[in-house]
Amino acid sequence: MLLGYDTNGFAHHTLEDALHILAELGYQSVAITLDHHALNPYETGFRRQLRHVRSLLTRLKLRSVIETGSRFLLNPLRKHRPTLVDTPQQAAKRMDFLRQAVDIASELESDAVSFWSGATEPDTPERIQWKRLLDGCRKIADYAGSKGVRLAFEPEPGMFVDTMTRYAALHDKVQHPAFGLTLDVGHLHCQGEVPIADHLRRWQAQLWNIHIEDMRRGVHDHLMFGEGEMEFQPIMRTLREIRYNGPVHVELSRHSHNAVETAQRAIEYLRQLTTDNYHVSPIRLR
Repeated sequence: MLLGYDTNGFAHHTLEDALHILAELGYQSVAITLDHHALNPYETGFRRQLRHVRSLLTRLKLRSVIETGSRFLLNPLRKHRPTLVDTPQQAAKRMDFLRQAVDIASELESDAVSFWSGATEPDTPERIQWKRLLDGCRKIADYAGSKGVRLAFEPEPGMFVDTMTRYAALHDKVQHPAFGLTLDVGHLHCQGEVPIADHLRRWQAQLWNIHIEDMRRGVHDHLMFGEGEMEFQPIMRTLREIRYNGPVHVELSRHSHNAVETAQRAIEYLRQLTTDNYHVSPIRLR
């Protein structure tokens, strides 16, 4: 497996600085959350930044996943909107963004594009929301497949597809080779979807991206390792058992105020799960 970190935990750094820091800390992969000044496809100078990031990833020997969960990039007034379960007119903006994300992933040779359904629309019948989501997932899967890019769909607490049961229903209906899974192990613990190892084994063939952090039962709050209730040894042991060789990205988006120390503590903790002799030297910025 490849230890990685999500750039949404480096909101106060430039993307270039974040990549340098993560590489120096020993991370092997980066989950790049497209956002203001971080490969924003709608920003002037985007193509120049994309070429630079591609060169930088190669030089730093970092693999990547493209994340699409920026909070206010598409709508400055409403977090994570519009979504695929909104009206077709509203969802068109999300679809355009997802296509742009696929294009970026293709250019960077990323391992996957990670995305989710969006929050439930309480005034819209569930069958209509299912239809909208299925139509959107099939369209973006066809587009991603044509570009040789994999999609990794993430069940997210509070969203229309929140549990693994609903993800299984979605996966069965989409039925596309480019459509796989981003599995956030903290979400499973939060929602009582345990044992986590069972889900890792069941979905190993579609498991293209993992998010990891600590969490408490019933509270969707991403915590530093040791601040929640989770046991990570069984998770890492199962990943080795199923021979998972993809990325495991730490997701601590609310820790940007202390990003460097948090990222260093996280990789030290994860390394200790695999060897007692591993040591991370203090970071030396270029």
